[in-house]
Amino acid sequence: MHIVVVGLNHHSAPIELRERLAFPRDQLPGALARLRSDVGLQEAMILSTCNRVEIYAGVPELDGTIDRLHRFLSEHGRVAPDGLVPRLYSLSEPESIQHLFAVASGLDSMVLGEGEILHQVKRAYEWARGEGATGKLFNALFQRALNAAKAVRAQTAIGRGCTSIGTVAVTLSEKIFGSLERATVLLIGAGKIGELALKRLAARGVREIRLMNRTLDRAEELASGCRAVPVPLTALPSQLLEADILLTSTSAPSYLVDRGAVAAAMRARRQRPLCIVDLGVPRNVDPAAATLENVYLFDIDDLQGLVDSTQEERRQALDEARAILAGKVERFFSWRREEISSCLCSGPAAAP
Repeated sequence: MHIVVVGLNHHSAPIELRERLAFPRDQLPGALARLRSDVGLQEAMILSTCNRVEIYAGVPELDGTIDRLHRFLSEHGRVAPDGLVPRLYSLSEPESIQHLFAVASGLDSMVLGEGEILHQVKRAYEWARGEGATGKLFNALFQRALNAAKAVRAQTAIGRGCTSIGTVAVTLSEKIFGSLERATVLLIGAGKIGELALKRLAARGVREIRLMNRTLDRAEELASGCRAVPVPLTALPSQLLEADILLTSTSAPSYLVDRGAVAAAMRARRQRPLCIVDLGVPRNVDPAAATLENVYLFDIDDLQGLVDSTQEERRQALDEARAILAGKVERFFSWRREEISSCLCSGPAAAP
């Protein structure tokens, strides 16, 4: 069986395109089923994060697979092929394997060495396995990639310092406001990125943090350990009147905050400045809000310059991390060669 990766990321495509191709959690079962029935994949996994959308495919033969995956993504995102395909990368072995191990280890992330991607790869694999979309080959592949990522984080300095998008967003807020000790921050989203941002905000001594989430129970649970105040999403209009900084990180399929809501809040605030950092993909805040006076709106792609200035120390650990991954990749191929040899010796059954 051949292992192929087709996708795009923050290097190859802007957020406007990445959000079109994103797969919400509730769409994954149907998408994985179509990949197997319509595209002809024997094994499949979809990795959809704020910075990438990738399909990992296991197929008996490569003939036409990449073209079919291009069409699948084009139809899913409702993007014309000629506008999408030039932005996609298509990798076959051994590059596809090397790419997965690097992605899981944070070597291909916007924030070099970020830890959240390891959890995202693990969740994506578990979802695919739960839908019956993985078999012996992908189970071994992803378990080894996850173990390799853990080894990189344990044995190198790649994960030191500011290594999440959420913490970078807090750093951006500090650059704009200086000390955050007198700021009121409204944080929408209690997922992993939101949790990391909340902890960083609390550590920075923010005067008041209000936390919103789709489920209030989760907001209350997370807020209890970080001196934050949980508030329901229905209170958003009133909260926009008081916040100095709005930080969003949800997977909502459409805007949570539109231009009209921000405009109304700004009138009531008498144009007191509002900083908005939108980490959602798809975006949580209408980009048109940036046209309003005294509104400073940043999306995840706007953080790239700040990220570049904070990760020089971690770049020095890259060679060490790559050496670890090279050994882990080779061990995966050794296992695979032994499996194929065992299948050939035991009879006519097809090898993975």
